Amino acid sequence: MPFITGSVVLDAPASALNNAGTAEGAKTDNVVIVKRIATPEGPYPYVSAQAVRFWIRTSLELNSDKWKAAPVRKEGKIAYTDADPLQYWDDDLFGYMRAPSKRTDATKDDKASPLEKEREITRVSPFRVSTFVSISPSRPTTDFGTMTRHEGHPVPYEHEFYRAHLLGLLSLDLSAAGTFFDGERVGYKNLDSHRRAAAKSASLEEVVLRKQTAYRLPIAQRQDRVSTLIASLSSLVGGAKQAVHYTDLTPAVVFLAVTKSGNNPFYRMLSSSATKTTQFHAGAFKELIETYRLDLQSDIYVGWAQGFLDNERTKLETAIGEVENIKISIGHPAAQIKAFAAELASPKNGNWYA
Repeated sequence: MPFITGSVVLDAPASALNNAGTAEGAKTDNVVIVKRIATPEGPYPYVSAQAVRFWIRTSLELNSDKWKAAPVRKEGKIAYTDADPLQYWDDDLFGYMRAPSKRTDATKDDKASPLEKEREITRVSPFRVSTFVSISPSRPTTDFGTMTRHEGHPVPYEHEFYRAHLLGLLSLDLSAAGTFFDGERVGYKNLDSHRRAAAKSASLEEVVLRKQTAYRLPIAQRQDRVSTLIASLSSLVGGAKQAVHYTDLTPAVVFLAVTKSGNNPFYRMLSSSATKTTQFHAGAFKELIETYRLDLQSDIYVGWAQGFLDNERTKLETAIGEVENIKISIGHPAAQIKAFAAELASPKNGNWYA
């Protein structure tokens, strides 16, 4: 069961990428605070996984001519995607949950794909994203502003921002991508009678995977969907407060590879130093190479932007030079992401999707 496994660092020099709303108990009503994790060492600003997944979806819809996004439907107070993984790429790779509304006052959306009566369908997301958390504690700064485009006294307001390096993990189950389960376990009820009939009429391959019946798209289509998703990481767009705290979301650092399992060996490559700055952990890097040497199914693609912690990049380059029998390339993160995406799309690597 091969997985795409990776870690990503976003450089947030003066940012407020994910806010938590108004501050409870604040002196004034209009104070917006950032999301953070409270620890004895101090607060760690973070961006929720939901926000990052939204950024990726948005980037795909804006920057990819091929990506087929599922429309969002609504019945009363319930919202859902179309839940059609054969047609829509994000229903395939991001998962879904949809059930018939039991509310008598719900307004039906006639354009939604039909759903079998009295049956819910669910799909575990093959694509997984962690919370992006600051590598070192960083106490947010409060900024004051005023609304002055009116007659009379200015209206003051406050908001927070921070300076941090945000580390997040990602994983994509290559076996499940483009593979639609027809089981009864929660998360594997991908199909109902309508979707099963569509899979059969499209002549999808019927396979048994993880002891369950499933239908599979042709390998070239599966590779196209996955490589398009991964390539989008090079051009992320999104984030809160971009009008006043514009932040470039191009990753500053990435580690990417295909591994045998979904465990993430790249988690501890970067750590907080004694002075609370980000450092490359050479010992952790050497240990992971020896520990996961047999688990690696691909080369390791490392992206590290020049100008970002150059001394730490030099340490990494030295460590890479000492590795034997494993190919590790290093370059700008956007270029490395695109090179890795190209390998995911290559016919020679179809065995990664078994």
